[in-house]
Amino acid sequence: MTISGEARSAGATGVGPGQLADEDLLRELLRLHEMRHETLRHGSDDALDAHTARTGELEAEYLRRFPQREVDPGRLRSGARSRT
Repeated sequence: MTISGEARSAGATGVGPGQLADEDLLRELLRLHEMRHETLRHGSDDALDAHTARTGELEAEYLRRFPQREVDPGRLRSGARSRT
């Protein structure tokens, strides 16, 4: 279950993604991605659920702000085929 930015209190899972400056959004995403493995392996079910929800919220906000983000051609299906 995800919690919308309006419904969640600031202390529940952090500041709403829409309220973060671009630099803060990128820093939060980096921190969450770095912590993902540790949370998956050692976190409680509740911690993993909260981590998944927060990551989804921040990633959705990133994609909303940067719809034309740089895409590495090597990360596309055609790029993967050229490596084989």
